[in-house]
Amino acid sequence: MTKTDLKGRITYANDVFCRISALDETDVIGQPHSVIRHPEMPRAVFKLLWDSVQQDRELFAYVVNLAADGAHYWVLAHVTPSRDAHGRIVGYHSNRRRPAAGAIARVRPLYQRLLAEEAHHRRAVDAANAGSARLDRVLAEQGTTYERYVWELTNAAEAA
Repeated sequence: MTKTDLKGRITYANDVFCRISALDETDVIGQPHSVIRHPEMPRAVFKLLWDSVQQDRELFAYVVNLAADGAHYWVLAHVTPSRDAHGRIVGYHSNRRRPAAGAIARVRPLYQRLLAEEAHHRRAVDAANAGSARLDRVLAEQGTTYERYVWELTNAAEAA
């Protein structure tokens, strides 16, 4: 579990997060959450995540992270806005759990398609926008949304 400020800088990381990411708490506090970004994680999914939480919506997403020791690990992340006593969004809260192997096997081809689209663009923002447009097209062809796609993957994997 982690908490971030409005800019995505880590303000809290529990011991499980630190252990799995091979980072010490002092290494992550104040750092952007992207400190664990794996290069095989599409920018489009992070764009969707930021767009969602900044619009006061939660999001579940399959994410591959990069640990400090070079290992990678997949999570099913649940990200929500955090509020102060007056109801104002003051940051974000993310819980993660281990995803089923079957869900990862099914999400990888989609993420590879997004990465291929993003690779055509030099600027990160252009890559994220292009990947996002591709994600929207792929999901529209399937008649679904990312939220439903994740839900279906999660339920199918847990039923297997």
